[in-house]
Amino acid sequence: MREKKDYVMKYFSVIRILSAIVIALLIIFAIIFFVSEDPLFAIQKMVLGPFETKRSFFNVLERAVPLIFSALALNIVLRSGVFSIAADGSFYMGAVVATAVAIKVQLPNIAHQFVLIVAAGIIGGLISMLPIILNKYTKVDATVLSIMFNSIFYYLGYSIVSEYLLEKSGQWGSAYFPDTARLGKMIQGTSMHWGFLIMVAAIVLVIFLMEKTSFGYKVRVTGINPHFAKSAGIKTGSVILGAAFISGIVAGVGGAVEMVGMYKRFQWQTQVNYVWDGLMVHMLANENPYCIPLTAFFIAFLRIGAEIMSRATDLDNEIVAFLQCIVILLVGSERFLHALKARREQKAALQQVQAATVKGGGQNA
Repeated sequence: MREKKDYVMKYFSVIRILSAIVIALLIIFAIIFFVSEDPLFAIQKMVLGPFETKRSFFNVLERAVPLIFSALALNIVLRSGVFSIAADGSFYMGAVVATAVAIKVQLPNIAHQFVLIVAAGIIGGLISMLPIILNKYTKVDATVLSIMFNSIFYYLGYSIVSEYLLEKSGQWGSAYFPDTARLGKMIQGTSMHWGFLIMVAAIVLVIFLMEKTSFGYKVRVTGINPHFAKSAGIKTGSVILGAAFISGIVAGVGGAVEMVGMYKRFQWQTQVNYVWDGLMVHMLANENPYCIPLTAFFIAFLRIGAEIMSRATDLDNEIVAFLQCIVILLVGSERFLHALKARREQKAALQQVQAATVKGGGQNA
């Protein structure tokens, strides 16, 4: 007799995320009803605004690109069991390196873009390894080191642009990128650039790496139980260092893609802090790389919708930050939908016992 699949348990993580999103949206809608003069119009603009024009919809996809790169980078290193957020420094320096190669190196189209993206990825990977290496020799927590390096590389990158790449004009910024370095528009009438395809390739590669390869298996086992991993012959130190390097590559490539895809020149005078958005997406996806694109799209959709709503109504777009907090609080709570999971687990255990009893009785007969 075939066992009946319990789809609730199979997709429990997805159910938790969707439930959290629905509850958060209901709370936000209730708040809008109390504070807005025209709540129905405000909700309409927030929910349907991104679909009103082609540019608005593709703005959502454009906004999701750096979120996805950051979340993918964190997905790799965090699942190794080390809470390192050096992806922020890798992302920023990836953009700086891409700017330097774009301005200082003359190459033909495609080759120029390829070289600057590869250079940004390598630098990002090396930066991401530093907290892991120093943690080994100094025993200083990798989280503290990664935060410290994010600030160090922000000021280093800012200094490089200011000293060597700055255009002498009234507004702070680098020289303009040549056409051979920019990724170019993929869809006319929007800002959607060819870096979107690079992002899609990154999603496929990270999913394949983390879910289908022996390296991904070693990373996951090391993150879940490092002592068991060591006893199983896994060189946990090398695995963690490799995960950090690949994570930095993804973040560095993300910084390069964002810079030469969305901008005409480097103008980031403050830390971009995409790592915190990436961490939020990673958490909402429940560490599942398959869910990262959908989660990032949802966050980008809400932000664009809130911006459209704030321009058309009396509400501020910061209401989305409140929504994000509610979702993170619910998803991060171990007790959220715990009763549903416990009942399903008890039911499954009881069915297994009954099946074993029936099978044993049949054999004795």
